[in-house]
Amino acid sequence: MTGKKKEKKIREKEYKKTVKIEDERPVTAISYDKDQAKITIIGVPDRPGIAAAIFTPLGEAGISVDMIVQNVSSEGLTDITFTVKRKQLKKALDTIQEVAKKMGFKEVKYDDTIAKVSIVGTGMRDRPGIAAKMFSTLAKAGINIEMISTSEIKISCVIREKYVELAVRELHSAFELS
Repeated sequence: MTGKKKEKKIREKEYKKTVKIEDERPVTAISYDKDQAKITIIGVPDRPGIAAAIFTPLGEAGISVDMIVQNVSSEGLTDITFTVKRKQLKKALDTIQEVAKKMGFKEVKYDDTIAKVSIVGTGMRDRPGIAAKMFSTLAKAGINIEMISTSEIKISCVIREKYVELAVRELHSAFELS
């Protein structure tokens, strides 16, 4: 084996070790965002096209929507809650109020005292219990979760803004990131 081939093989082995080490730690970072506001639309007809009727005007107005939760329908109505950047709240509310008038939604509420805290890590894939550990950590700290969003490598929770620092500290400790 030539010197270059041997060197390449050593680099590949080192790379694989590095990747494996990262995968051993399911959570590698905690992040938070205090620039969040939550909008809840109550009494939304549960039928095809309603979500598009809500979110298309927001997109056209240049408003980015982050987390979206739709509740189970009851008597043909549902509630939809979503988050936007706090600085876009007024514009989002104006847009949604127009949609609400046209569509006959019961009520539109908002809350601008929330924040989002997230755990991130590629090692969370196929690792049972990570979400449960996050939720129990927040519960032990007396922090209520208002919304949850997940992906393969990230779990985000909406909480009261006043608890962000505590949440980050507790999650850092629970996932041994300190």
